[in-house]
Amino acid sequence: MIFNVCSIAEVEAALAIIEDNTAYACAVLRELPADPVQALACLKFDPIGSHPLERRPLNIVEQINQTFSYLVALKAARLLLEWHPDGEGFRLAPGAHAAVGGLDVESLAPGIVGAETFAAVRPENNRKLAGDLVKMAARPERFRYVFFMSPLFPRTERQAKLERDGVQVWSVAMQ
Repeated sequence: MIFNVCSIAEVEAALAIIEDNTAYACAVLRELPADPVQALACLKFDPIGSHPLERRPLNIVEQINQTFSYLVALKAARLLLEWHPDGEGFRLAPGAHAAVGGLDVESLAPGIVGAETFAAVRPENNRKLAGDLVKMAARPERFRYVFFMSPLFPRTERQAKLERDGVQVWSVAMQ
């Protein structure tokens, strides 16, 4: 799902929808079968969860992955709206939804801001941070970022020690 956000209010509205759909998933989890293998099969294969931003069925595993992709992108957009009002809002295409060669977050005003986003236990898992830094270093935008969410970095703050080639790296808090 690709969508635009042009205000903090739009970001907050999207975050509220994610919270509602996450609450729905938590209610479903309380109803899982008692058999452990059946329970895990339901989580992986049955469409008992919901897309983070639409009440559309997904399996819980996919809901978890997409929820955190959207959370990071939205939290990055909230910061970028404050830092770059000249960006005229942002197009969000988090995770697998980004077009080939596209970005997870980019300013609606061309050439101003570009960002990649991800959630992982550790930012170096699957070389995600390294790959995003290489991708962003080659981009033409005036301001280039990588935003990530990780339990090892619980606060929203700049991670200058992880930066290179003029690309800023920021952790974003889960809450």
